[in-house]
Amino acid sequence: MFMKYVIRLGCILLAVSVLSVCSCVNEPRDERKKLNYALNSSGNNKSLLEDVLCYYDAGSEKYKAAEFLISNMPGHCSYLGNTINEYYNIAINIFSSSLSPVEQRDSLLALSKGRFSGVDRKIVQDLKVVRSDFLIDNIEHSYNSWKNGRWATTLTFEQFCEWILPYKCTEMQQLDDWRIVLPELYSDDLKLFPYNDENYYSSYKAVEIVRNEIIRKVVPKGLYNECGLPMLSAQTISKMTYGRCTDYVNLAVLTFRGLGIPAVIDETPIWGRYRAGHSWYVILDERGQELPAEWDVSSQPGKSFFPYQRIPKVYRNTFAANPDRVEYQKTSLLKYPFSLFQIDVTNHYMNSIDVVIPVDKPERIEEKYVYIACFCGHGTDWKIVDYGKFDGRTASFSNMGRDILYMVLGYDGKSLLPVSLPFVVKKDGSVEQIRILPKTERLVARRKYHLTEDVAVMRQRLIGGKIQASNSPDFRNYTEVLVVDSLPEHDLLPIQVAESFRFWRYMAPENSYGSIAELAFFLADSIKVDGLILTSKNASDEMGKKAFDDDWLTCFETDDPNGNWVGLDMGKPVQLKYVRVIPKGDDNDIHPGDEYELSFWDGHVWVRKGLEVAYDNQLTFDDVPVGALLWLRNRTRGWDERPFVLKKSGELQWF
Repeated sequence: MFMKYVIRLGCILLAVSVLSVCSCVNEPRDERKKLNYALNSSGNNKSLLEDVLCYYDAGSEKYKAAEFLISNMPGHCSYLGNTINEYYNIAINIFSSSLSPVEQRDSLLALSKGRFSGVDRKIVQDLKVVRSDFLIDNIEHSYNSWKNGRWATTLTFEQFCEWILPYKCTEMQQLDDWRIVLPELYSDDLKLFPYNDENYYSSYKAVEIVRNEIIRKVVPKGLYNECGLPMLSAQTISKMTYGRCTDYVNLAVLTFRGLGIPAVIDETPIWGRYRAGHSWYVILDERGQELPAEWDVSSQPGKSFFPYQRIPKVYRNTFAANPDRVEYQKTSLLKYPFSLFQIDVTNHYMNSIDVVIPVDKPERIEEKYVYIACFCGHGTDWKIVDYGKFDGRTASFSNMGRDILYMVLGYDGKSLLPVSLPFVVKKDGSVEQIRILPKTERLVARRKYHLTEDVAVMRQRLIGGKIQASNSPDFRNYTEVLVVDSLPEHDLLPIQVAESFRFWRYMAPENSYGSIAELAFFLADSIKVDGLILTSKNASDEMGKKAFDDDWLTCFETDDPNGNWVGLDMGKPVQLKYVRVIPKGDDNDIHPGDEYELSFWDGHVWVRKGLEVAYDNQLTFDDVPVGALLWLRNRTRGWDERPFVLKKSGELQWF
């Protein structure tokens, strides 16, 4: 699975990002030669770039700023032609329509896949199209905000070049007047902020004021699945009614830089225990502190940064190309599509560590580079997060996050291969390899994902819940047929009362807000009975439906902590045998009726151990190898899954 994915991904990204771009990022490291290389690569646009240099006195800081931008321009790209502007104009009209954000997203997604499907493949080097007046305006505006603004005067020239100066913060961003448009839209409150001797010159305070104005005016709505072509012009990014983290991060960084507030974008390619990556913004305050925000513009910088997340790598997006990655693209055989415009800042966030791993069958590796990957589980099993050096026997990697499961991959000239056992870099920096032991145990699985705090808390809200039955719709007189006094061991809870009742309900315990995902009543093991939905007065009819929609990701939950109940009018008295009460959660518990596959890593590939349909809220597999890395997949639906190890004691250790 992994090898096919990498080759497919490589074909797509290399064609767009490497073969067409990296050939222009082949310049020598000497600064003067870099400048000459950029100018000589700019084709018919060379004279306009030279005009920028001639505009400033040689040796001045503005000249050096121009030199920095032009020297590092190779590899930065924009959309070619006016087609993207047509798309943006349509997007602006859709954003102004009465369609909901989801409907707007779907409309633009359809256009992205249809009429504008080839736009993202038509790109051009910035150095061949950027205009001299555009660069000069950017240099003048950014330099003035550095020297004469309120929030960046402590920056060194080198910091200025990366935190304020760049004319774009992401690739394919339109070369427009964002430095004027965005600050004008989101600086009203900042202009009204009164002078004071405490925080008038604080970049942290300025960010808080601007950020709140953006939130008030834009009302960010996160839609984190497929969204079509991104909004990368000043006009569209300020009008979008939905977006992903990256969209609202871009909006924040561009607005802050336009106001002269130092800001950059950091990201992780994948969390240590989650299938996706993440990006966020960072500001540099007057003390020289880097203050990251956990999320996008909706998140305040400087707070505790994901204290419970395990992070393998953090990269900072830069304008200057990373010379080490340029060298990698020039000399590696695989040419995995790492961004050339990133530097490793993992040690800015945590106590990272260098690791050295013995390589299995080193003769298979055809080059000096090796790759370190984390488990993903969605689309591919292992996702590469960095490259390292191979010395013929061992693989070495720098600046790695701790308490994370990794594996080393090597390139044999045709495909990527696993060349190490899976291993964990533990909190103390030691390395523990995951090895199969000569012993088997019975595995009893109740989840396919590690237990998070939120899920554990929601489970506890069941305790004290009651199943009550009555022949009065107002439950004036009722019989208590079951009390949930501990977390249910099985899917169906037996009802011991032999009487028949017409009205049945789940009465939530005090201070629980209701908080159940699903409620079902059964005449027998597999005979579920339906009826007219009834709820307490503090719950709406729509909320009541969520308890019976067979969707364990929707939930019956009110704003009132007490007095919540939901149930059914059966139409006539019935005698029930079982009840199902599912707590609010992530739907990663074993789901009755779904098909699950258990596999273990044999050192080279995943080997199927068993395929089972769940008839309860747990699965049992016999003769499972102790110590092996295991992967339990739901083949019916869903995609959140994490690997684990079955210990000798029968305990599961999740990664």
